[in-house]
Amino acid sequence: MKHFILGILLCISSGVYAAENTYSFGIVPQQAAGKLARLWTPIFEYLGRESGIEIQFKTAPNIPIFEQRLALGEYDFAYMNPYHFTVFNEDPGYQALARARDKRIKGIMVVRKDSELQSLDELDNMTLAFPAPAAFAASVLPRSELSARGKNIQPKYVSSHDSVYRTVAKGLYPAGGGVIRTFRNMDPDIRGQLRILWTSDGYTPHAIAAHPRIPAAVSERLVSALTSMAQSPEGQQLLQSIKIKGFDAAHNEDWDDVRSLNIHLLNNQEEQ
Repeated sequence: MKHFILGILLCISSGVYAAENTYSFGIVPQQAAGKLARLWTPIFEYLGRESGIEIQFKTAPNIPIFEQRLALGEYDFAYMNPYHFTVFNEDPGYQALARARDKRIKGIMVVRKDSELQSLDELDNMTLAFPAPAAFAASVLPRSELSARGKNIQPKYVSSHDSVYRTVAKGLYPAGGGVIRTFRNMDPDIRGQLRILWTSDGYTPHAIAAHPRIPAAVSERLVSALTSMAQSPEGQQLLQSIKIKGFDAAHNEDWDDVRSLNIHLLNNQEEQ
């Protein structure tokens, strides 16, 4: 009986230990959840083996819900766009861990390959597709550029980058916003129907960040695993699947170029 009780206690304590060492990792839903899971789950399995941390893939149905979850601190770790980081670094205090190596994020506007459109200036008084209001490079940057040029457009938010590319390819909208990485990662059949009309200046790319409740030692192990990925053949293959060369350690101030734009689109979240 004593051995039986001891066995139960050991199982319970092991379960608690496992739960305490499992961390959620939220991925910004630039693409469909199923596609993100296929891309990122093998990466998290690799990082888990390298770091000794069990990582659970999480995302959200769309970018606004992802923003709400970040504001509530629901993700232990998160991969978020540059503007998101500047907001949620303030509150609830996500801390930068890593960012893509040798990369600047650039927004694009795409049109059908057979479109007669040749310039942003021709998009005046049109309804255009964007992922979400606060999608930094795919929405904020192109809409700001259009506004600076005095163009009056009606944005239609279609929830993801992939949805933008698909709806433009179908001819539902004359043009739409995205980023180079997701465009290159799009299904070739869809990408082949599109061409890039405009490309923005480059900014510090997406952040991998940790909620302030995460112990520093845990974050350090994850950073070590991330920054060494490019040194192994398996890691290189996984990085190629998301069109990233590698990861470098990051600091909160790396996103000062984005802060300097003085964007205030998520004031409701900032006040929570």
